[in-house]
Amino acid sequence: MEKPIKITLHARRRMLKYGLEEETVVKALRTPDYILEGAFGRKIAHKSMDDLVLRVIYEDNEEIIVVTVYPARKRRYAETV
Repeated sequence: MEKPIKITLHARRRMLKYGLEEETVVKALRTPDYILEGAFGRKIAHKSMDDLVLRVIYEDNEEIIVVTVYPARKRRYAETV
């Protein structure tokens, strides 16, 4: 059974700013290309998007809480993409 996903208001504002659909963020969480360990016990899901990589920072407990989301240049994260 998949964990439920909660997207914070901050993350929703970022999605709006970058024109990201909720489906895209959920896909990055469910089928990431790579997962990194982040600060404060958070995780960072990477999902390739053309010449960018979508970075989804989240907390993984009983449910997945998306803290923030943003696209970044692949070359900046070349070692993980």
